[in-house]
Amino acid sequence: MKYAIAFCAACALSLPALAQVQLITDAEAHLPESKTTVTRAITRGPGIRFDSATDVPAKSFSFKVVLEPRGGAKLDPQSLKVEYLKDPVVDLTDRVKVGLKGDTIDLPQTKVPVGTHPIRISVKDSEGRTGTQIISLNAK
Repeated sequence: MKYAIAFCAACALSLPALAQVQLITDAEAHLPESKTTVTRAITRGPGIRFDSATDVPAKSFSFKVVLEPRGGAKLDPQSLKVEYLKDPVVDLTDRVKVGLKGDTIDLPQTKVPVGTHPIRISVKDSEGRTGTQIISLNAK
């Protein structure tokens, strides 16, 4: 019995811990608002669907994005860009790539400062078409 308990304890210690991702820092949140305008267009590029709530608790929330290739094309994961729309624009791509698995970005524990945070996500497909989506997180 004591060997089983020791084995279970060793297994628990060897599991990778899911660290919380600081998506946006306080300093970045205090940057001036971006002068980027939002445009909409019909595109055959990849679809981007934010699969989490946009009204979130600042201290911990799930950040999940589904990237949807269209017309038989494949996604180009190297083209993924996630940007915080401030002046200057803040590249968040490296922070979210730890959660990129296939066609999904899944960060179960994410935090941001209190406030409204516009984030632009873009990705290309194997045919060079770009899909872009802007989401606005409202953190309380």
